[in-house]
Amino acid sequence: MLIRPTLFRSWIAKAGSTPLINYGEITIRLIPAIAMVYVAPETKLPLFFQLFGGIMIVTSLVLYVTPRKAHHQLSLGFAEKLKPVYLQCIAPLAFVIGMGLIYFLF
Repeated sequence: MLIRPTLFRSWIAKAGSTPLINYGEITIRLIPAIAMVYVAPETKLPLFFQLFGGIMIVTSLVLYVTPRKAHHQLSLGFAEKLKPVYLQCIAPLAFVIGMGLIYFLF
């Protein structure tokens, strides 16, 4: 996102483009979501991890039943609106949030 925003943007545009990418992406998103809910009681913020993981599970299940072409059209729209400079601006925030999740997980 920070170093190669155009490449990252092209990845966003590919979401839902083929059945393999569509269901692979959703499954890869679902695995950590289930893990978050499973380990939530042993984390520093159990309610947060239950809610965050639960929201990810629900949205993943919604994407499973969303027509692939609709998912792809949405991805194309987001990729068009997300200019490379926007991605570079939010990259540090994404990093901080990711590190925060890891910190509060252990």
